[in-house]
Amino acid sequence: MDSVGLLAGVGRLPVEFAAAARRMGLKVFTVALLDDVDQDLQHIVKGYAKINIAKLNEIITFLKENNIKKVTMLGKVTKELLFNGQHDKIDTRMLKVLSSVPDTNDDTLMLAFVQELAEEGIEVLDQTALLKLLMPKTGILSKREPTAAEIDDIKFGFFVAKKLGGLDIGQTVVVKNKAVMALEAIEGTDACILRGGALARNGAVVVKTAKPNQDNRFDIPAVGEKTIESMLAVKASVLAIEAEKTIIVDRKKVIALADDNGIAITVI
Repeated sequence: MDSVGLLAGVGRLPVEFAAAARRMGLKVFTVALLDDVDQDLQHIVKGYAKINIAKLNEIITFLKENNIKKVTMLGKVTKELLFNGQHDKIDTRMLKVLSSVPDTNDDTLMLAFVQELAEEGIEVLDQTALLKLLMPKTGILSKREPTAAEIDDIKFGFFVAKKLGGLDIGQTVVVKNKAVMALEAIEGTDACILRGGALARNGAVVVKTAKPNQDNRFDIPAVGEKTIESMLAVKASVLAIEAEKTIIVDRKKVIALADDNGIAITVI
């Protein structure tokens, strides 16, 4: 394999992947699926096209024109297009995919999308293939360690997050005093933190885990500077993530920001 496709959503993760692939001598051909994909991406890839996620036929055409047989999907892509009334953006091929699924849960949609690519001879790769170094092992990453009460919240939150993931709803929960403040749904991690943290008022614990049957081809849990910034906005106190199953983007910056503000980061 000398070339790889990248279907990019929001955040720094697609940039991290493209940089890692380039270091390995791979040519990266990228489709930016949303307007706010990181602008740095287009400067480090071989080929770049901006195509809305709803234009499935255009996406496949771009990949085939560049002889791409393997792709990865990284970055946040929400399902808001399905609910914001902009159905005119959805092409007939994507409509076919949407009409073929029994529900619009994340895994259901992504598996249908993967199957559509497979029918065109395009394989979707494990998202972590080039990003293992960004997935920390068990331990405390921050200067501050969680208190005994926070550890109880982490354990409670981990249990709830796994149940939530098992239902294919989300991967993040916000808890305080072993009470659920917020569960992640379609709005995404940052919005969940802001909502739950506001209810907690301060001292909320944020827990993010992989789904019990996580498919590593898509939706690998990830956190970054934006996660900590959202926590700061609501005075949340702890971020707990699952060991070797969660990606930290820009780890040094994330830990520095947490340390500067007394936030504990633990990997469990």
